[in-house]
Amino acid sequence: MWDIAVLFVGKGKVALIRDYPEKLSNGDENELSIIVQSYYPVKIGLRLLEEFPEQLQLREVDFAFPLKPRQEKRVLYNIRPTSRGLYTFNRCHALVQHLGFFARKFSLQEPQSIPCYPSFIQMRKYQLLATTDRLVELGVKRVRKIGATLEFDHIREYVRGDEFRHLNWKATAKHQKLLINQYQEEKSQPIYSIIDTGRVMRMPFKGLTLLDYAINSTLVLSNAAILKQDRAGMLTFSNEIGNHIPAEKRNNQMRLISDKLYGIETDFKESEFGNLYAFCNRHINKRSLLMLYSNFETTDALARQMPYLRMLAKTHILVVVVFKNTELVAMSKESGPRVIDVYNQIIAEKFVYDKGLVIQELHRQGIQTIYTAPEDLTINAINKYLEIKARGLL
Repeated sequence: MWDIAVLFVGKGKVALIRDYPEKLSNGDENELSIIVQSYYPVKIGLRLLEEFPEQLQLREVDFAFPLKPRQEKRVLYNIRPTSRGLYTFNRCHALVQHLGFFARKFSLQEPQSIPCYPSFIQMRKYQLLATTDRLVELGVKRVRKIGATLEFDHIREYVRGDEFRHLNWKATAKHQKLLINQYQEEKSQPIYSIIDTGRVMRMPFKGLTLLDYAINSTLVLSNAAILKQDRAGMLTFSNEIGNHIPAEKRNNQMRLISDKLYGIETDFKESEFGNLYAFCNRHINKRSLLMLYSNFETTDALARQMPYLRMLAKTHILVVVVFKNTELVAMSKESGPRVIDVYNQIIAEKFVYDKGLVIQELHRQGIQTIYTAPEDLTINAINKYLEIKARGLL
C-alpha cells in the first residue's frame, strides 16, 4: 500500500525532455541526450526506454539508474547511423519504482524526426585541423611544391634572399631600383567530384556502402577545395546523368552540395561512361580536376570503359578511385585445413590479383588512381588533391 501511495498518489511525477541534434552525421558516432526530471519527494529507481528508429535496429537498449528526490539527470548515449534518410524516434517511456512491488509508467508521446546527412562531423574535423595547420595528425601529407603554376599578384621592391629569376627588369629600369614580381598560388581552379551511382557502388563495408564512403569523401573534399580558394562542384551518373552542381565557391555552395548528396541513392543499373564523357565535354569547358568515384573489379569491366576514361584524361586531370576489397585481401591470407578453405583462398587471391591488374592498366594509360580501403578514402582523396595542387598539374 505504501508503494502504491508513493507512486500514484500526490503530485509526484517524472518529466522527459529529448535534447537531440537537428541532424545526424552518417557513419559517425552521434551523441544524443535525454533529460529526466523527478518531482518525487523520495528516492526512486527509473528505467528509461526509447523507441529507436527502425534503421538502427536497437531493440534491447534501456537505461536504469536511481534518482534522488527532485533530482534532474541527463542521460547520454551514442548512435551510429549507416544510411542517409529520416530517422524517427517514437515514444519515450520511463518506468518508475520505489519499493519494487509496483511500477508507474510516464511517456513522452511526441515523436521526433531527425534527418541523417553525409558526414558533416568529418568535414568539420578536417576544417578545424586545416585552419590550425594540424592535418598531419589525420594522415594528410605535407607535399613540397615542385614547379607549381603561379599567377602574378603585384610588384614589390627586391630584398635580399629573393629569387633573381623573378626580377622585373622593365620596372627596374624605369624606377632605377631593383623590383621583383610577387606571385601567389593559382586559385579558383574547378574541382569536380564525380560519383558513380550504379550497381558497383552498392557493395557494403562496415555497415556503409561504397556510395556512402564516396559521398562522405565528396563533402570533405569539396569543403577543402573551397578553403583553398578553389571552386568545388559535383556530378552523379549511372545509366544517365543525375545531379549536377557547377563548380563555384559561393557562400552557399557547401549547402547546395550537402543537400544534393543527402538524396543520392544507388540502383542496379550498369553505369554508362559514354554519357558521362558527352556531358563533361559539353558542360565542363575549363581544364578541371575530376575525382571519379567508381569501382572496377576486373580488367574486362575496365576495358569497356577505358576509351571514355582516356578521352576524359586528355582534357582534364582525371583521378579514378578504385576501392580495395579488404575482406578479400584478408581471406587471401588465411589458410584452413579443409579443402573448401583452400578453394576460397585461391579464389580470393585471383580477385586480388585482378584488382592489381586494373591499377596497372590505369597507370599504363597515364590515368592517376587512388587505390584505397573504403575507410581511408577521405584521407587519400585529400592527399591526392594536395599533391596535384603542389605539382601544378592543373
